[in-house]
Amino acid sequence: MKKLLTLIFIAAMANTNVHAQGCVAIKGTAGVCSRPADAKGWELNLNNRYFKSYKHFVGPDEQKQRVDQGTNVINHSYELDVTATRTINNRWSLAVTLPIMDFKRSSLYEHANSGRYTTGSFGIGDFRFSAYRWMFDPKTSHKGNVQLGLGIKLPTGNANYMDYFHTKTPDSLLLGPVDQSIQPGDGGTGITLEINSFYNFTHKLGLYGSFFYLSNPREVNGTSTARGGTPSATAKKYNTDVMSVPDLFMARGGVSYMVKGFNFAGGVRIEGLPSTDLIGGSRGFRRPGYILSAEPSITYVAKKASFNLAVPVALKRDRTQSNSDKRITADTGKYTQGDAAFADYLISVGMTFRL
Repeated sequence: MKKLLTLIFIAAMANTNVHAQGCVAIKGTAGVCSRPADAKGWELNLNNRYFKSYKHFVGPDEQKQRVDQGTNVINHSYELDVTATRTINNRWSLAVTLPIMDFKRSSLYEHANSGRYTTGSFGIGDFRFSAYRWMFDPKTSHKGNVQLGLGIKLPTGNANYMDYFHTKTPDSLLLGPVDQSIQPGDGGTGITLEINSFYNFTHKLGLYGSFFYLSNPREVNGTSTARGGTPSATAKKYNTDVMSVPDLFMARGGVSYMVKGFNFAGGVRIEGLPSTDLIGGSRGFRRPGYILSAEPSITYVAKKASFNLAVPVALKRDRTQSNSDKRITADTGKYTQGDAAFADYLISVGMTFRL
């Protein structure tokens, strides 16, 4: 039974965070999957993620000339998610998550093409509270189980973080909101739905799967996209003068194999930002898209702690049409689709301590 519970715990703690790798502005939202055992108490999880996005895509097609010409946008993104989980009994648990963000973004076009300069942001992100329940009695469902989670995300992160942008006039700076991809918060109160599951063939070999969806009913947050300047008439017409408050999603699954205290897992994950929200309107500026990744991970479980390393590697990146892209296409008869920058891989390092 001890090995079985260890395998369940490892599958649960494998990286289940949502964070698209690039300008598709998805902030990390840690998924939690508690141990289906009789143990009660607290767990503290610290999950660190870093990626560098610099390759631009329009649809699934990479715009390789952007890197060659040096006109690409480069984002350096670091995030620490702090999650405290309270296990009430073998079926119910509660969790709170607070992310801490540190973003840097360098570009030419945001600084009037007067040179490559950097803007940044730092601070807490959007706080989340969630409740989880195992749907089958863990005392009898040893081989497999399904956990459902429902939560609320609060707009505690700054959705109007500002920095200085260079202008065409030498030594002249303009204070304005940073790009949507490096804003610590999205400005909306959201509802989260999670499904975590596992199935064990043996004490060592098993399957895992997770699904996460954040629904943001608010349409726009009022933050300007003009970087301190005046939005164009076109931006106003198609509502890209202010930032959208988009939904986001993640799904993952794979195989897990345990060797003593180590667990080796491999699978696939898809995460992204849809162009149309499940609830509410979809106007405002957003860069919808998704990334499909291969996700290898290794986890070590000790008596009171576990350590996890996961490196999702991109297999496919697709910047899809936004609401404004579709409206411009309908009005002009000319197909329009914006671009977004993605990373090649993401590094995730997590530590969980049982208190």
